[in-house]
Formats: sequence, structure tokens, C-alpha cells
Amino acid sequence: MKNLVSAALIAVGITLAGVFVYCGIHQLASKDRIVTVKGLSTRDVQADFVVWPLSLNINGNDLTSISAELKRTQTKLVDYFVEKGFKQEEISLGNINFDDNWQGYYDRRPEYHYTLRTSLIIATADVERVVANQGVVSDLLAKGIVVSSNSWSTDYQYNGLNDLKPEMIEEATKNAREVAEKFAADSRSKLGGIRNANQGQFSITGDDQQPWKKHIRVVTTISYNLK
Repeated sequence: MKNLVSAALIAVGITLAGVFVYCGIHQLASKDRIVTVKGLSTRDVQADFVVWPLSLNINGNDLTSISAELKRTQTKLVDYFVEKGFKQEEISLGNINFDDNWQGYYDRRPEYHYTLRTSLIIATADVERVVANQGVVSDLLAKGIVVSSNSWSTDYQYNGLNDLKPEMIEEATKNAREVAEKFAADSRSKLGGIRNANQGQFSITGDDQQPWKKHIRVVTTISYNLK
């Protein structure tokens, strides 16, 4: 009788051990059944603020004369852009830098002894007006005012990103789930909950030809459990 009881207990133990092993293996296999997908959201927007610097150089051999000329030219520039519709408070004058072009030369000196360098800076939310006036350099040249303006130095900005973030994240997450659901259906599985998620960084890039046009992009990476 003892032998039968012992044998029965051993058999039950072996059976339970097998069940535990099976459950453990099944749980481990299920744990690794995940799908990782990416969701994309993009927006095309217009810049809502711009900083537009124009450089101005005055050359000469008499420092007093070119200082006076610089001040007259600055006044003309401010008046010109006010006439163009820019507000006085949107226009500022940069610091004046002084170069002694003869320093270090003992013969064959440059034609001009001194150069005064400064800038006029327009900072405005009226982006369309700045875009419409990108050709002012040649217009000013015809008026005897030599300034330079480079497209790469004009800083077109978009400051409304925080307002777009919630809807773009929602859209990217929705797109990621649609991809995951398609994968689950193709693999004859059911989509479970989110294992982990990475929002990704928002990027804002400009068009090389039209830098006031901005492209916003965000990619979310999400891992789902599969059942």
C-alpha cells in the first residue's frame, strides 16, 4: 500500500512539474511576442517671425568724416524701411565696429585707412513684408546706399510648435497603431497593450529656395504586445 501511495505521489509531482514547466515556457514565449512600429506626423507651415540683418560698411581716410557719413546713412535706411511699412520699433541698429586697414602695413597700403562696419536689423512678425522686400539691396544701391543681405543670415522662425505638438503626437500614435494592427492581422495575432513608447524629437526644417516655409516632422516608436 505504501508503495502505491508513493508511486501516486511521484506521478502527481511529475505531472505538476510538467504543467509548471509548460506554463513557464508559454509565459516566456508570450513575453517575447511584440511588434515595434513607427508612426509619422508632418505639417507644412509658414514662419511667424523673422530676424533680417543688413550689413553696412563705410570706408574712408578721415575717421570724423566717415563717422558722420555712417550716421546719415543709418538715418536714411531707417526712413526707407519705415516708408516700406515696417514699424519703427521693429528696426534696430547694431554696434559699430572699427577697422584700421593700415595697421601692420608699411608700404602698398590699402586705399582706405578706416572701415566702419555696422548693421540694421529688422525683427518682425510681418514675414510676408520681409519676403516682399528681399530685393531692396539693388533699390538702395540706386539711391547710393550700399548694403548687403544674405539669405542664409535671415532667420525665419516658427514659434507655434507647442500648439501643434498634441495633435501631431496623437496622429503619429494613431498611425503607429494602424501599422501594428495590420501586422497583427497578417500574423494571425491580436494586438495587445503598449509595451513601451518613444515620442521622438520634433524637427523643423526650411525650404532652401523659400526658407520662410517650414516642414515639421515627428516620428513615434511604439512596441505592442501580441496575443
